[in-house]
Amino acid sequence: MSDYLNYKAMVEDALRGVVRTALLQVAESGLRANHHLYISFSTDHLGVVVSEYLHGKYPNEMTIVLQHQYWDLEIGDDLFDVTLTFNKVPERLIVPFAALTGFADPGVQFGLQFQGDGAANMDVSQLPTASAGLEPLDLEELRANAATDETGENDADSDNDGEAPGSNDANVVALDQFRKK
Repeated sequence: MSDYLNYKAMVEDALRGVVRTALLQVAESGLRANHHLYISFSTDHLGVVVSEYLHGKYPNEMTIVLQHQYWDLEIGDDLFDVTLTFNKVPERLIVPFAALTGFADPGVQFGLQFQGDGAANMDVSQLPTASAGLEPLDLEELRANAATDETGENDADSDNDGEAPGSNDANVVALDQFRKK
């Protein structure tokens, strides 16, 4: 029997709404204590706006970390935008929620992973029934690898160099290190 209602797409859309609501709360109240958010997105998705430099470095997918150095986080109905520094240069990113590929808040052991085809890939352990083919993000591995890429070097500059106001931290990490192999 075919899923003519496309429940997988509905679930994924609802979960993107969870990310939107979380970002709205962060934009209004900031992040508490050691909370930090990993947000992964497809850099070649329609509507994503990143600099040519960042797109060249991350032509398919990019993960940002919202922690201490971020500015002007704005949430719209279909997208969010934020300013982060990369190698001490402020960059404005515009990301449609439809471009998201992953979201995690390791401080509360919460993570979602999205598929480009609309199939949700999330931790369903708290749902009454689990759907086949879904894998949760490994948040312990996410924590262990958060600050470094596979070479052990930090991809983004997390120092506030005075070029942009604020006290929020952002790092870019390759998503491949968080995927189950």
